[in-house]
Amino acid sequence: MRSVPVVIAAAALLASGFAVAATVQYFDLPRGSGPHDVAAAPAKNGPVFYTAQAKGRLGILDPSSGKVSEIALGKGSAPHGVIVGPDGAAWVTDGGQNAIVRIDASTRQVKVWPLPSDTGYANLNTLTFDRNGHVWFTGQSGYYGRLDPASGDIKVWKAPRGSGPYGITTTPGGRVFYASLAGNHIAEIDVDTGKATVIDPPTQGQGARRICSDSRGRVFVSYWNTGQVGMYDPTTRTWREWKLPGVAHAYSVWVDPADHVWLTDWSTNAIVRFDPATEKFESFPSDRDQANVRQMLGRAGEAWGAESGTDRLVVVRD
Repeated sequence: MRSVPVVIAAAALLASGFAVAATVQYFDLPRGSGPHDVAAAPAKNGPVFYTAQAKGRLGILDPSSGKVSEIALGKGSAPHGVIVGPDGAAWVTDGGQNAIVRIDASTRQVKVWPLPSDTGYANLNTLTFDRNGHVWFTGQSGYYGRLDPASGDIKVWKAPRGSGPYGITTTPGGRVFYASLAGNHIAEIDVDTGKATVIDPPTQGQGARRICSDSRGRVFVSYWNTGQVGMYDPTTRTWREWKLPGVAHAYSVWVDPADHVWLTDWSTNAIVRFDPATEKFESFPSDRDQANVRQMLGRAGEAWGAESGTDRLVVVRD
């Protein structure tokens, strides 16, 4: 399929009333794809991957041509998270197969690592690589785990407060943190022992959903229940929190190379950029109702999101 990209020159409305020019571009995907998460290869104009959760496939967009292709991941597949690994491949948490999946974009080879049979249904969510080349992942049913791709060894631990593990991130220093949506906390995983230590945000019942490190090792957290973005500094063990403008439900969070924080707000149907230095928010509403962007990742100058409600990918370029 070849998508016809729609480009919109948009003015991002700041909470302070100023406006900054930006370009928003949309790419149509095959109908019924139900894109959940998205990840862009680091190179400019490189492929952009998305999980076609409703179809059990990994989608690949060529942003230069608009060409879209999809790769079947296996029987019963329902992929959730996707990232680009250090090997350039797409790595997926597949809730349907209860497995971690690697897809080589060039050869289209699919490799599947099922969770141990005694784990049960993990409801796999997201994943991240540590500095040792191991894959850490979360399962919303109350699990987190580690895969060693070299040996195939896979271990799963029960989360300290049960159900909820969702977003996960690795800091530049190699520390791994996850967010627990149902548990209303974040946790740091000791990558040597596998032990997870709970860290409670100042706001109770916040619904910590996704988490992402900045270049300094601070971790930003999207609060689904309270519409805030939180920042935890592991060095000082301190928190800061900011409320998104208006009534908000912050789903995803991604920190770009310039340390600007990108979030998605389902209440305003918008992508939101936050600058922690100036404490200002900018909003980029979708041109269609109920876009429902569940995840954002990107690369220098490009913030990518998957509009699960419209079968589109969206990119904001600044």
